Amino acid sequence: MRNRIIKNKKQFILVTFVLLLFVLIRAYEKSIFYDPFLSFFEGEFAHAKLPNVNKVKLFLSLGFRYYLNSILSILLLWIVFKDASVSKVSVFVYSIVGMLLMISFFFVLEFFASEHKMVLFYIRRFIIHPILLLVLLPAFFYQKKVKVLKTSNN
Repeated sequence: MRNRIIKNKKQFILVTFVLLLFVLIRAYEKSIFYDPFLSFFEGEFAHAKLPNVNKVKLFLSLGFRYYLNSILSILLLWIVFKDASVSKVSVFVYSIVGMLLMISFFFVLEFFASEHKMVLFYIRRFIIHPILLLVLLPAFFYQKKVKVLKTSNN
């Protein structure tokens, strides 16, 4: 019993630390990352002209931020589940979704940005925030619960 409490305390501290890193990324986003859309999307942007962007710098910055969030998300999933298959699936999902989001973002930015600012806003939001974690965490909990129920019924 005592070992389980200590183990859960360690897990709680690690989860808290990873969540704190997410908060720090968000708190210092303007100084760490190049993203002229941060201030653009804070204001009334429906009729505003898009800011001039250095697309290479923006791509590298968004990619780096997505990479940081992905690493922290996968680390959080590992801390919670301690299952290599969860980590493997997560790496695969984050890789595929990341590529699709980055391609979509720059495609919309290049060809449709002035007409589809909201599409640009939401794709960018998926890139810069760990939203995918909010989908994967309950999905893996559900999968774990179903697996436990199946083994207990057999």
